[in-house]
Amino acid sequence: METQKNRLFEKIRGGLIVSCQALSGEPLHGSEIMVKMATAAMRGGAAGIRANSVADIRAIRQAVALPLIGLIKEAYGDNPVYITPTLREVEALAESGADILAMDATGRIRPDGGTIAELFPKIRARYPEKVFMADCATVEDGLRAQALGFDCVGTTLAGYTDETREQELPDFELMRRLSERLKIPVIGEGGIWNPEQLAQAFRQGIHCAVVGTAITRPMDITRRFVAALPGKAAGA
Repeated sequence: METQKNRLFEKIRGGLIVSCQALSGEPLHGSEIMVKMATAAMRGGAAGIRANSVADIRAIRQAVALPLIGLIKEAYGDNPVYITPTLREVEALAESGADILAMDATGRIRPDGGTIAELFPKIRARYPEKVFMADCATVEDGLRAQALGFDCVGTTLAGYTDETREQELPDFELMRRLSERLKIPVIGEGGIWNPEQLAQAFRQGIHCAVVGTAITRPMDITRRFVAALPGKAAGA
């Protein structure tokens, strides 16, 4: 098991993982489109794929032979934790074919009323052979995740929690501090918009990086360009 996990992390070391996601209501929503997106990323040199939902993961798994990080985004009312928030989503991911299972590992109260510190030991005991990624927002989140038994940590949620809402992204400082303090791989993710920022992220010591919106979400990319048009900048 340990050797298999080490081989998995060696495959993505120093590489780019492309997040291929489109939620319901977005123009590119649908497994067929996500498979094409993941295939394009693979042909472009991606080291791995990050995907949302069992349907997308299974479809991509059949077409793309790259390490696959899987998650399930599920909203439970107004609860802020929505990335693989409960045991129910973990159970579904465990049968999806994903190589790495990602879940929110912040200290926030989850939909079931508990915390990650209460939930994850049960998950680890139930799935000792699975590889889990902790989506974090702070150094404290990362340290707790390592202590709980997560296999890797991502800076995914920096800027998306109440305590980090004003944080400028990419959060290079968080990447650096986690890389210095953790023994498990650190995955830089969140707000990486261009190759220069990607290079800077690797200078912080991260194991690999995830880029999503800047590559796979043309609606958001278009909005950035439109915002730079004459008359749009600086609130004009």
